[in-house]
Parts: sequence; C-alpha cells; structure tokens
Amino acid sequence: MRRQFVSWGVLAVLIGATAMARGAEPAGAPTGFRAEFIAEVDSVGKKLTNLAGAMPQEKYGWRPAPGIRSVSEVYVHVAGAGRQPSFMGVKMPAGIDRDMEKTITEKAKVIETLKKSLDHARSVAENLADADLDKKVKTFGGREMTQRALLVAILNHMHEHLGQSIAYARVNGVAPPWSEGAEPPAKKS
Repeated sequence: MRRQFVSWGVLAVLIGATAMARGAEPAGAPTGFRAEFIAEVDSVGKKLTNLAGAMPQEKYGWRPAPGIRSVSEVYVHVAGAGRQPSFMGVKMPAGIDRDMEKTITEKAKVIETLKKSLDHARSVAENLADADLDKKVKTFGGREMTQRALLVAILNHMHEHLGQSIAYARVNGVAPPWSEGAEPPAKKS
C-alpha cells in the first residue's frame, strides 16, 4: 500500500514538472507585467468609476453633438472592452454584449457594468500564465498580436475614454473628483 502511494506521488510530481516545462504552469500570484497591468486597471478603473459617480444622472444622456456617444454610452463602451479577452479564449462576463451601449443608460447600472468589466480585466491577468503572454492571438479584422499586446490595447482603450470622459465632465461643470481642490484658482484680470 505504501509503495503504491509513493508511486502515485512520483507520478503527480512528474506530470506537474512536465506541465511546467511546457509553459502550462498555474498563473500564480501576478508578478511583472501582469502585476503592472492589474495596478493600471485598478488606477484607471478607479478614476473612471469615480468620474461616472460624480456625473449627475441627468447628464448621462448628454452628447457633444448628434451621432457622438453620450456620457452613458462612453462608460458602457469602456465596459464593452470586457469582450476583448475573448480573443484569448476567455469567456465574456454575463451581461457584457455589443448592444449594451444603447440599453444600459441608468447611472447605477452603468457603474455596475463598468465595475464588472474592470473586475473581469483584472481576473484575466490574475489567471493568465506568464508563459502565455507571448502567445499570438487573432483580434479585430484578423490582426495578429501577442496576448501581452492585447492587454496593452485594453489599457490604451480605457485611458482614451477616460480622457474623453474628463472632457465630457468638464464641459458639464463637473470636476474630476481626484482633481478637486488640487487646481489653483483662475487668475482674475
């Protein structure tokens, strides 16, 4: 009995070592690029959700011109980036779909959807093995890139629309919460 137990133990170690040699190791605690990605998702995500919270519900339908995304559509569009990890074979979170920009307009639901997408982006990096970062995937229009590059594109997308959201907020008289009190008063002439 003891000998059989030892044999199973040796077999388990060999299988684990073989899997690690192939780059199939468990993701483990995020380090390096994955940790940096998560920290940046947390940073930009906090700004996006805080700014979305600062905008009054009555401004969520505001748009700078006809045919341009409204306040709510911008935030929900950012949340829609939760679909991008599907190029890596990651299942999309429930409720994240192409049509949600037009259907999710209530402030509380917009923020909830945004948070769900940010949690999903964080989870993707937490569960990705470092060895998989250099694997190629096909993305929009058949464009090929590494999984690392796709994660960078997700961050770029979030930052692009954070800037857009800041402009929308300022035009509507809302200062980004992280900048309130940090700006010097305007000089009077």
